[in-house]
Amino acid sequence: MNADPTPQGPPPDRVRIFDTTLRDGEQSPGASMNLREKLEIARTLASMGVDVIEAGFPIASQGDFEAVRGIAAEIAGSSVCGLARCNDRDIDRAWEAVQYAQKPRIHVFLATSPIHREFKLRMSREQVVERAVAGVKRAVALCEDVEFSPEDAGRTEPEFLREVIQAAIDAGASTVNIPDTVGYLLPHQYGAMIADLVANVPNIGRAIVSTHCHDDLGLAVANSLAGVQAGARQVECTINGIGERAGNAALEEIVMAIKVQRAEFGVDTAIKTERLYPASRMLTSITGLTVQRNKAIVGRNAFAHESGIHQDGMLKNRSTYEIMRPQDVGVPQTDLVLGKHSGRHALRDRIVEMGYTLADEQFEAVFNDFKALADKKKEVYDEDLSVLVDKQRGDVPASWKLVSLHTTAGRGLLPTATVAIQRPDGEIVQDAAIGDGPVDAIFKAVERVTGVHADLHEFVVRSVTQGKDAQGEVTLELAVESADASFRGRAASTDIIEASALAYVNAVNAITAKAARGHAREVVGRPGAGV
Repeated sequence: MNADPTPQGPPPDRVRIFDTTLRDGEQSPGASMNLREKLEIARTLASMGVDVIEAGFPIASQGDFEAVRGIAAEIAGSSVCGLARCNDRDIDRAWEAVQYAQKPRIHVFLATSPIHREFKLRMSREQVVERAVAGVKRAVALCEDVEFSPEDAGRTEPEFLREVIQAAIDAGASTVNIPDTVGYLLPHQYGAMIADLVANVPNIGRAIVSTHCHDDLGLAVANSLAGVQAGARQVECTINGIGERAGNAALEEIVMAIKVQRAEFGVDTAIKTERLYPASRMLTSITGLTVQRNKAIVGRNAFAHESGIHQDGMLKNRSTYEIMRPQDVGVPQTDLVLGKHSGRHALRDRIVEMGYTLADEQFEAVFNDFKALADKKKEVYDEDLSVLVDKQRGDVPASWKLVSLHTTAGRGLLPTATVAIQRPDGEIVQDAAIGDGPVDAIFKAVERVTGVHADLHEFVVRSVTQGKDAQGEVTLELAVESADASFRGRAASTDIIEASALAYVNAVNAITAKAARGHAREVVGRPGAGV
């Protein structure tokens, strides 16, 4: 490694955390977020101490552009980054979106592996280097902080990868990111690749080396950590590890591995780890992508002990079976049980602790819903509160409101549903329908009242919490063929039938709101990015 001065950035004993939940993470099927939701996640990331927030891919759609621009204009402390391919149009659009950020960054990428050069780009090595240099120079002319990624670096010839990286740094890139785009490498292979670049790229000292690993073989976190050990000082990751295909390296796992194994890594991050669990819960609430119970750090079982032997050890000394305290990641040591005797103060404290911010009128609505739920349930869990809060934070106006519902079904009976719905003009209309089952009958009755015709493409029911009195959450997707668009609805209740009706009405409200704004079409799919 040569003696070029260390670039401006984190000291050698600190790893910069680059969060791409809002870009690569949002490319995970079912994880699309609107502007309000993206802003909420961005605020959470900034408050956690994330160094760089990749807010989106501005050229992908007008919605992505507006989200990146909105985040750039509001967020302070963290750098706000926009992704761009190595072409003038992408780069200029990215700069338009991030230029008002306190600390803007443009992230340009170009594929370098033989398979991408031959089949996707149809470019020679020389052409790839020329395009990469031109892209970096274009970005540097607009923005001081520029990152370059050779897409599919993990399958790129080592000598060519060195050549591209050296050229990108000479062109002005201050961060060079080394993606294992398809999650192909093993940890020792990925670590060796980073070590080779650190040792053999003459100007590497002028840039921060970054990792970006996918989880196709379940090795994204291990590969990222191997990269850190080899000299990388930035890690690209996402909350809960969401992302393309099997996902990305999980931010919470990266951060806690470095913290718990501080002596082994010799580095730290700036992340406030006690905010990891609330951030995980918030993302789950917004996207509906649940975390498996045994997920490291933020899973429901991460700090649960059922075995008698484990419980005995824990009672004698916590360190027998826990290598970190639950409070270190924001999980309470003991559950805070909320019930019908709890007051406003206790409820507000818990909501704030979970990472939510509510206006006074929103909190009062949540409190009323909480009291109603507490009368039905012995205990109200955090997951229950997330559903209640999410209901009040919705940004779709409730043009249609379910007033009452009655269903009849059973063996040998014809399933029927009667609904009373308040129209946008305030009039209450009642109608009935029959169906294959009570839920189908409800949907048909709502369709008769509202006049909104759509096809049901997805219908998912899950238990929000454990126990026989748990709330059931229904998530559904309606497709409107005439608008070439899909609309989601979500609702929860201790009565699954009621939850189904409420979710359907919520989706109908989304359709109505879209029509009211005068949009003829909504593009559901968007061009993705393969870094």
